[in-house]
Amino acid sequence: MIYSCEEHIDIALDDIVDKYQTYPVLSQIAVDKQAETCEYCENQAVYMVANK
Repeated sequence: MIYSCEEHIDIALDDIVDKYQTYPVLSQIAVDKQAETCEYCENQAVYMVANK
């Protein structure tokens, strides 16, 4: 699972496909639960990308 901001979502999707060879599952994080930070920068995460 990868947490990503708006700017890095394309990289997160590519990383999941490269690592797991499957379609990524993209979920938007609820506004009241946006405590995670992007794994590629220090911005607040908006999306969670997973392989299942």
